[in-house]
Amino acid sequence: MENLPNCPKCNSEYTYEDGSLLVCPECSHEWSLESVNEEVNVIKDANGNVLNDGDAVTVIKDLKVKGSSSSIKIGTKVKSIRLVPDAADGHDIECKIDGFGAMKLKSSVVKKA
Repeated sequence: MENLPNCPKCNSEYTYEDGSLLVCPECSHEWSLESVNEEVNVIKDANGNVLNDGDAVTVIKDLKVKGSSSSIKIGTKVKSIRLVPDAADGHDIECKIDGFGAMKLKSSVVKKA
């Protein structure tokens, strides 16, 4: 049996193929395998908005900075972000922050500005 992805709606593991669609027998959700592959590299902010290279974001919580006595305050605006989809440590945004320099942030601590 093939390794099919879990249902994106209810996370059921009992999905099956029906022609070109994948079907969940528990919630009746249908989707295409192509849509699953497209969503893998999508990076979203804390509110679920899709982020793109060059977007401006706002930090939604105070962040401690390693090696510094100061922190990035809530509401700090960050311009011209660069996305790193395959970041192993979860820091999927590269940017420059005034007063701190080049940094990496997690998309879960920012919202699209």
